[in-house]
Amino acid sequence: MTMRKKSRNAVYGVMGSKQEGEYKLSGGSYASSGWCGMVSRVFKVHGSFCASHPWEVIVATLTLTVCVLSVETRVALQDAAAAPSPACNAWRRNCPSGLEQPEYNAADVIVMTLIRCVALLYSYHQFRTLSKMGSKYILGIAGLFTVFSSFVFSSSVINFLRSDVSDLKDALFFFLLLIDLSKTTLLARLALSSNSQAEVRNNIARGMAILGPTITLDTVVETLVIGVGTLSGVRRLEVLCGFAVLSVLVNYIVFMTFYPACLSLILELTRSSEENRPLWNDKSLMMGLQEEEQKPNPVVQRVKVIMSAGLMLVHARSRWPFRTEEEDILSVTSPAGSLGTEHNMPSNNTEEAEIPALIMKWLTVSADQVVILILLLALAVKYVFFEERDELAEQLLMPETPTGEESYANRAYLMRFGPPGLEPMCHAETAEKVQMEERGVQTELSSCGASFSVGPLKSEDEVDKGTDVSTITPPQTPAPKRNLEECLSIYRSVKGAAALSDEEVINLVNSGHIPPYQIEKAISDYERGVFIRRQIVGKAGSFIEALESLPFRNYDYSKVMGSCCENVIGYMPVPVGVVGPLNLDDDSYYVPMATTEGCLVASTHRGCKAVLSCGVSSRVVADGMTRGPVVRFPSMTSASEAMHWMQQLDNYEQLKESFDSTSRYARLKRLQVRIAGRHLFIRFVATTGDAMGMNMLSKGTEIALKLIQKEFPEMEILSLSGNFCTDKKPAAVNWIEGRGKYVVCEAIVPAKIVTNVLKTSVQALIDVNIAKNMMGSAMAGSIGGFNAHAANIVTAIYIATGQDPAQNVGSSNCMTLMEPWGEDGKDLYVTCTMPSIEIGTVGGGTTLPAQASCLDILRVKGASKNRPGENADTLARIVCGTVLAGELSLMSALAAGHLVRSHLRHNRSSTSNTSMEAAATAALFNSQKH
Repeated sequence: MTMRKKSRNAVYGVMGSKQEGEYKLSGGSYASSGWCGMVSRVFKVHGSFCASHPWEVIVATLTLTVCVLSVETRVALQDAAAAPSPACNAWRRNCPSGLEQPEYNAADVIVMTLIRCVALLYSYHQFRTLSKMGSKYILGIAGLFTVFSSFVFSSSVINFLRSDVSDLKDALFFFLLLIDLSKTTLLARLALSSNSQAEVRNNIARGMAILGPTITLDTVVETLVIGVGTLSGVRRLEVLCGFAVLSVLVNYIVFMTFYPACLSLILELTRSSEENRPLWNDKSLMMGLQEEEQKPNPVVQRVKVIMSAGLMLVHARSRWPFRTEEEDILSVTSPAGSLGTEHNMPSNNTEEAEIPALIMKWLTVSADQVVILILLLALAVKYVFFEERDELAEQLLMPETPTGEESYANRAYLMRFGPPGLEPMCHAETAEKVQMEERGVQTELSSCGASFSVGPLKSEDEVDKGTDVSTITPPQTPAPKRNLEECLSIYRSVKGAAALSDEEVINLVNSGHIPPYQIEKAISDYERGVFIRRQIVGKAGSFIEALESLPFRNYDYSKVMGSCCENVIGYMPVPVGVVGPLNLDDDSYYVPMATTEGCLVASTHRGCKAVLSCGVSSRVVADGMTRGPVVRFPSMTSASEAMHWMQQLDNYEQLKESFDSTSRYARLKRLQVRIAGRHLFIRFVATTGDAMGMNMLSKGTEIALKLIQKEFPEMEILSLSGNFCTDKKPAAVNWIEGRGKYVVCEAIVPAKIVTNVLKTSVQALIDVNIAKNMMGSAMAGSIGGFNAHAANIVTAIYIATGQDPAQNVGSSNCMTLMEPWGEDGKDLYVTCTMPSIEIGTVGGGTTLPAQASCLDILRVKGASKNRPGENADTLARIVCGTVLAGELSLMSALAAGHLVRSHLRHNRSSTSNTSMEAAATAALFNSQKH
């Protein structure tokens, strides 16, 4: 047991990568040379095979176990049949033959009781340690390893040692005492830190290459040391040492075969089925894994090898088969034989006559069993009733000290953003290496400012105070700053810029060695890169304090970089309201709206309430995103020839074929060609599935233009976008021809709803709509602006769902029409026509988590599984239907004269307009009273 405990500290954690036969370590490199390197490679190949073929290894292990057990049982039965009379099992208290063995003496009872208690406490300690790691996978995998190992061990005790079920009472406690879950935990933590199944297999193989040689040598030494007890001649000691040796061997065999295969299989089966991402990935598990601790002590290794050689000689001498007759006589006449003598060869069977006696023996409560029972009950009561209370007491005494996941978060923070020397403490040696650079590793939101976060957010003071003192040593003397040449050398090495401190990375950026827009790529850490950029631009522009209210932590920047934004310094939290339910085409939608304009959500919600009973009908009558390049010819004549060439059906089919070949979803519908002098403006119109489609159009247009250029080599492509699209600019072509989704909505609102909900009359609404939306817009020379506030609703939904907010310019084109309806003309017929809703449900900002969740609320997230473009069409219809509701509400407020009062109440600063709000409220109350 002593040797076992010493071996536990020989290995602790795995990190790094193998390159050119070398294991790169956090504090140096360990060269795999000579026989050590060869042995490591053998174990790596073995680990790779087990991880790559988990089903085969698991089935082979189970099959071999069953076969061996069956063979042993069969041999035992044959031996029992051949014997003239059954021998008494010296390990049991009762003999089948009826011979009474003396009861265990008092010393034996005391020793075994202590061993059982220690085994229970040690097992409880190991699983409590695993549960504090915060990973359900580690705890479950360790439990699976323990259960399977105990099954194999129990079967081995019964078959290999010719014991029966009653011997398991002592054997299982020895198994629990000698099982070591630290190594299984290390391999599990390394596998759980992987991003993909391929990386899981590679990490398991790498872990086996590092752990395998050490565990093998430890197992050999432990087996030989404990095996000496089987040569003592003391029968009871021989039995206990036999249990211990078998426990060590079973643990080793299961760890080297069944465990890596089972670990790989479990992680493969727990991958996310929808997004094919691992559910178990947790980078915080890597924090305690430092491969530097894996390097075995050469002195200890040599001592173990010498011990093994000496013990092998002892065992060989004691078990030498060619002994003299005198030695054989002494062995036969000896009162206590070894494990190979006759008294250890009984049948495995328990005769029917002794089964009741055996059951009564188990049910008999002795003093040692009372002690064990009390210990188990004490542990159960402590775990159920006092664990949470102890943690609560610690939190009350030390409110700034985090536990559990918060402690892991703090350690992750220090590992990622702290100075290079600051790492979680695993040994006393590491404490001497802890070095602190500047404090203020990250700027956080001030307590008096706005507090926004995607996920749990803590202030910088809380993070500093909350550092786990048992894991992180207090800061020592500041580390000396490295000069530019040293920093460049590290940056260009395998370690990269990630090994540099924040100040050193800033120095490389300021000196021009790292471009400011590539900080995240250089250090391989998005959030830390954002923090460093904040420091650089904040100092350059003298606005570091202003950045304190701009959050940047706890955001998935991997979905932003390269697709949504560059030179990121944070993210902008925007309030998101919800309106609805909107009754659209006999379906209900709750519509999210991101806005900072007061009354907008409330007003639109009232409109949804007004059309809830009657419902809104909608149709997408046309669909086609556009791109309009401009090309130039030498003369007007050649330009007109090219125009006529494109208008011919055969030539158009060639253009369509080349255009459609660029995408699975983009399909060219028509060309609109306009000539101006020797310039041609070609408007490509195409459907683009569920994407908004600008990138698809650009790619297809470029290929089509090359085909035209083959027919007219003199054609010069001036710009891929010639503003004939037209994108993000007011344009009559979008209003007349349409762009994106062309949507029309209608609703018939009963007079009762107009009066009771909208607080106005049908005739008043119609009059205001004609005067405002028709005549007023015409007087202003508006293009597509024949509405009250369509842009408000469009922009709010666009921001919430990840659309391009700038496209509200064209998407807000809307004509709102109202007219009396019904036989007596008391009901209201209202329509909204929006010919250019530029919208999509895939690509761009729709991939960001928050925006994707809003799309999920509307049940239009991602691409449609039924028909390409169905989700985008549905979202466009929702936009138009919500605009209709918003138009109804605002127009009613204008007709009733409530607009100013509502904005005074909801859209003004409460600190500066308290008196105005009170006056408006009083006026509204008086008007309702009279």
